[in-house]
Formats: sequence, C-alpha cells, structure tokens
Amino acid sequence: MASFRDLLQAAKSRIKETDPAGAEALIAEGYLLLDVREPDEFEQGAIPGSMHIPRGNLEPGIEGRLPDHDQPLVVMCAGGVRSAFAVDTLNQMGYTNAVSMDGGFNRWKDEGRNWKTPRTLAPDQRNRYQRHLLLPELGEEGQLKLLDAKVLLLGAGGLGSPAALYLAAAGVGTVGIIDMDVVDESNLQRQILHNMDRVGERKVDSAKKTLTALNPDVNVVTYDVRLGADNIMDILDGYDVVVDGADNFPSRYLLNDASVKLGIPVVHGSIFRFEGQVTVFNPLDGPTYRDMLPEAPPAEFAPSCAEAGVLGVLPGIVGSIQALEAIKLILGLGEGLSGRLVAFDAMDMTFHEYKLQVDPTNEVTWVNRERIQIAELDGLCMPQVSEPPAN
Repeated sequence: MASFRDLLQAAKSRIKETDPAGAEALIAEGYLLLDVREPDEFEQGAIPGSMHIPRGNLEPGIEGRLPDHDQPLVVMCAGGVRSAFAVDTLNQMGYTNAVSMDGGFNRWKDEGRNWKTPRTLAPDQRNRYQRHLLLPELGEEGQLKLLDAKVLLLGAGGLGSPAALYLAAAGVGTVGIIDMDVVDESNLQRQILHNMDRVGERKVDSAKKTLTALNPDVNVVTYDVRLGADNIMDILDGYDVVVDGADNFPSRYLLNDASVKLGIPVVHGSIFRFEGQVTVFNPLDGPTYRDMLPEAPPAEFAPSCAEAGVLGVLPGIVGSIQALEAIKLILGLGEGLSGRLVAFDAMDMTFHEYKLQVDPTNEVTWVNRERIQIAELDGLCMPQVSEPPAN
C-alpha cells in the first residue's frame, strides 16, 4: 500500500517543477499562472493575473475555463504539494506544458514578490449568483466583470423590459435607461417592468423601482429625456454596451452614428406583429445599422406596433436574446451576433439567420469617427459626415 509520501514522490517524478524565481520568469514569457488553492486561501492573497480553480474543482472545471491544452501553465498552491498532484493530473488530461511551483504562494510571498489581496464577492453575492459561479466559463471573475459593467437601454418598453430584468438579475452593475414616456394601461400587455399601480408614472421611475427591488446590487441610472443630437454623446459616453429598443428610425440612426463615433457595440432588436429580429452592431470589427439599412423605408412599409399590433410575449423573447448578447459581449463568451441577423417567426416557431456585410459605400465608420457629425436627422435619416481634410 502506497503512503502519501510515496504518492507525492511518484507524482513529482513525472512532472516538471520550478521555484518562484523560475515561475516569475515563465510568467513573463507568457505562461498562465493557475492557482489551485481553496477560496479562503485565495481571498487572503493572490498573484495578479492568476486564474483560480480550487484543486477539488480542477478536473471538472479546467477544460471549460482553459480549452487550449497547449497553453503553458505554472500551477501554484500554498506550498507545492497540491500543485504537484494537479500538474500530474493535467498531464494525464492532455495539457502539454504544465509546471508546478515548488514552495508555492508562501515562498513567493516570503521572497517579497508581487501579490495583493484580490477583490472577491461578498457572502450575500455568492449566494445570489451561485448558479453563475458554478459555470466554469463565468465563475467569480466573470461575475465581477458583470458587476463592473455598464449597459444602457434605449427604451423601457416592450424590448427594454425583459432585457433590463435579466441584466439586473444577472448582476450588471450599472443599468441606464432612456425613456421620456409615462406608463399607460395599454403598455402592460408586454412591458413587464410596469404594473397597474404605476399607470401615469414616468416609465424610468417605474423601471427603477422594479429593478432595484429585484437586485440591490444594481445602480439604475435614469434619463427622462428625449434622445437627441444635443445629449446622446454625453449619455452614451462611459457605457460598455447599448441595448436598442427604439421604435422609430430617426432614433436608430442617431444611435448608430453616436455609437460608431464612440466605438460602443449596440445590441439591436426589433419586433413586428409575430416576428422579431436581433443582431449586434460592433463598429470596431463588424457591420453597423447603416450597413444593414442605408436608408429608412417609407412609413407605409414600416408601421409601428401601435399601428400594426404585436403579440405580447414576442418582445419578451427578443429582449431576452438582447440581454444574452449583451452579457456575452461583456464576458467575451461564445459566438456573438455581430455580422449575423437572427429572425424569429412566432407563428411557425422558426429561427432564420442572415449574414450582414459591411457596405463599402458607408462613410459612417469607426475609421472615419473623427468626421462623423452628430446631428438631428431628417425623415431619410441621411448620415452627417464632414469632408476629409485636404492633403
């Protein structure tokens, strides 16, 4: 029967080890530091830039967090024992270049190398977001990103309602809402941020009550104004993502031009009767609203929901997808909808995807951002771009 010492010696005979000085040099060369200590140890002090996966969660969690088996790794625990067993396991799992740090964090700290007390979730936040924390692709690091994120919603109506609820529930730290309307009883068939007791209230005030009651972590910033050329740049500045729930073309084009100029991605959604569409306009590396729709269609071809009607549950589906895409943008998860438009038909219960391309004639681009002029738009929503400077 093998003793613990026998098992440790056998593991060390199969792995590569280095001391803290060697580990520091490897990290400088591009090795990722994997910290396998327990959460309470990690909270007391950690090395900046490290990835934390407790030893007990390593086998089920590592491939979700680190799918690249060729990523060079320095593995660290408190003293070098758990990291040795961890590297032995990683080798068996197919990770090709993992090194254990002999002496671990204790020796690293004793030698005066850089460390700090990491920011962590409070106990009540751990309980609230525990289902997120179980996802290796998200975890505590991802939840902290969400809490630091700022998302602006254009509208507190049919699309803005489900998007705001799910963003707040997910723990997005700042949710901004632009809307200058009041709650009407006819809104309640689909605008689930509001209720009968708030008929006649400002929509932004009603939305703030709902979201803060759902999650006190969220700072709800309200803009009870008409979005225009005189305020859009100031309102958008500082936000990470915009969720577009506008119901008119001038607002969409104005949002496009401002977001392109600022380099802010927009998660666009639209609904009509039984149909919905969602896409992402990322001005840094993908098509934008003007690439998809260079000019607004005639009014008779684009009636509003007030004119054509809409199935109440439809904006719930589209707005939820918008919230999902916003969260993916914040976390850098998965394949986003930039360059892809998803159309949903509720009657047939079908989804269709269409590719969107950059229009080479479109001048409202990130490259031309200094030339974009933010101005009130006429019925044709024509772009405002200044002439390039003379050579």
